[in-house]
Amino acid sequence: MDANALNTAATPARLTGCLAPAKLNLFLHVIGRRADGYHLLQTAFRMLDWGDTLDFSLRTDGIICRSTDVEGVPPEQDLIVRAARMLREATGCKLGVDIAVHKVLPMGGGLGGGSSDAATTLLALNQLWNTGLSRQALQGLGLALGADVPFFIYGQDAFAEGVGEHFQTLALEPAHYVVVFPGVHISTVEIFSSKELTRDTDPTKIADFAACSTRNDLQPVACSRYPEVKQAIEWLEQFAPARMTGSGACVFAEVASEDEAKRIVSECPASWKAWQAKSLAKHPLYDYAT
Repeated sequence: MDANALNTAATPARLTGCLAPAKLNLFLHVIGRRADGYHLLQTAFRMLDWGDTLDFSLRTDGIICRSTDVEGVPPEQDLIVRAARMLREATGCKLGVDIAVHKVLPMGGGLGGGSSDAATTLLALNQLWNTGLSRQALQGLGLALGADVPFFIYGQDAFAEGVGEHFQTLALEPAHYVVVFPGVHISTVEIFSSKELTRDTDPTKIADFAACSTRNDLQPVACSRYPEVKQAIEWLEQFAPARMTGSGACVFAEVASEDEAKRIVSECPASWKAWQAKSLAKHPLYDYAT
């Protein structure tokens, strides 16, 4: 179908309440570094049933507009706007869109908020604009926006390698989590560029990772620079084994039940924020690409 044509019988004019789910890195190992400076990683990605939500309203004038303010993020720098423009340029689509984003995930929290917003934008507009790109093609566009974007387009729990763009699906049992944000925002670039970061962890195999001793190689660096992260881990360790996700600052723990998660959240220190969430086996917009 011509990507420039609007088939109103087959294509909605609006998509509302589209979830951009948070992610957890169940572990994160840095196993090397490429010549171009990108780090070679191994990680297990897991989505949560909680995150930002976005609304998309079709425009026929070709304008791409973020209709809500995001503190500290001008529209021109927003991955949402950049993702929409990239998809339009890649497909020759002449349509536009108004995008309203409702932020829940803290910036600099290691939960993939901006990347997830961008992935939801690519998936939603692939449907709304009838551009018909494959999942693999969308992942290729997403990688140009950020290393975590392809995972959200992949849309399933995954063992990831490379710079985070090579995936194998993981069959994980459903789980309940507590996520704590200790009130500091951490730059991914700052952590990855640290001289203290170890970059030589031995590679693990997908079949072995659950039984092996894993960790987040970025956690010691973040804890040394941001003592609040270490304090949050120590507090959460009272209830269950805890770990930082991504480059921080959020930390998480798997717990036995939703009731236990709610109880722990209720005891969170007032200076921090805590949420309870469940695992999400598949992205809500998964079927918008094939």
